[in-house]
Amino acid sequence: MVKANNPIRIKIFSTKSGVNIVQSPIKAQILSILKEGGLSGSQIVSATKRSKSTISAHLQDLEDAGIIDWVIDPEDRRRKIYFINSRFLGDLSSPQEIEDDVNEFLEEYVTQSDDPFKFFRYMFRTIRVALLDEGINIDPILHNAGFKVGQTFYNKLKGQDINELTQNLIIFWETNNLGNIKIQSIKPLIIQSYNCFECEDLPQLGKPACAFDSGLLEGIFSNYYGQEVEAEETKCYAQGDNLCQFVIKPVPTDTH
Repeated sequence: MVKANNPIRIKIFSTKSGVNIVQSPIKAQILSILKEGGLSGSQIVSATKRSKSTISAHLQDLEDAGIIDWVIDPEDRRRKIYFINSRFLGDLSSPQEIEDDVNEFLEEYVTQSDDPFKFFRYMFRTIRVALLDEGINIDPILHNAGFKVGQTFYNKLKGQDINELTQNLIIFWETNNLGNIKIQSIKPLIIQSYNCFECEDLPQLGKPACAFDSGLLEGIFSNYYGQEVEAEETKCYAQGDNLCQFVIKPVPTDTH
């Protein structure tokens, strides 16, 4: 018997016509069921506990989008067998679920690990290039993740003054194989990164690509200065430079 008791999430598929995001809970439920193999319309109706007309309409939408296709059932030529005809890229949880998962991960694993970026370091480049190939920009997600990590690690890095903090940051960067950084100046605070783990092996994009690093630096120095700061990336391997450079500056306060 086919079951459909798994939590329903937004699903992302790559089709011949491009990336398709499935936000409908019913469509996502159908696709979760079809991941296990081809099924007839009546089997899908039974598993979802939805009406035949509702399922038929959603199956037609998914077929029109190029996400699923069908063949005639060899055992009953009056029946269609539906199957997924596209590449599953991943799914998204609700924002609150993501927030909870990230906070738990940072608290229970990242801050206690001797090598907190081990998995991220080995997998990041491959995953990011694959997503770029599919036309998916994950920079906002990376920036937000970096900011959370920066905030989490600030208490381990902070010192009595900016010089001690930046020295701890240099050691942190090298210890975790993020590359090598140099403090170009303190006022303004300019940080240069060499052998950048985030972007050195990316194709030439013509624009800065260190969203995670910039978020991480913003998380650290926002804590240090006690106000929101921006880590503006003025140089980057991904735009043809021979290093990455970040200028740390306060975000102007709206006085109106």
